[in-house]
Amino acid sequence: MITVGMNYHVISGKQHDFEEKFAGVIVALKAAAGHTTSTLWKDVSDDASYLITSEWSDEKAFQDFIQSEAFREVTNWGKEQILSGRPQHKIYKH
Repeated sequence: MITVGMNYHVISGKQHDFEEKFAGVIVALKAAAGHTTSTLWKDVSDDASYLITSEWSDEKAFQDFIQSEAFREVTNWGKEQILSGRPQHKIYKH
């Protein structure tokens, strides 16, 4: 099992849009092979900073998901309209 931490910083004023889009991403994640659970966290000291923690059966399952068309569509939308910078992902192996 692995846990992936995905850090996102959004453009000021786009927090609600990001949170709504995450609800749609959850649907795609639940359908992804090897996905267990994901949670969206919001930084109390910077309300435009988010962390998504996501548990996967293994690293290959996560890599397969981030190379999928569904993930690509979401990230392209985010890069163009929501994010203030490049997301940063970190994998924690158990």
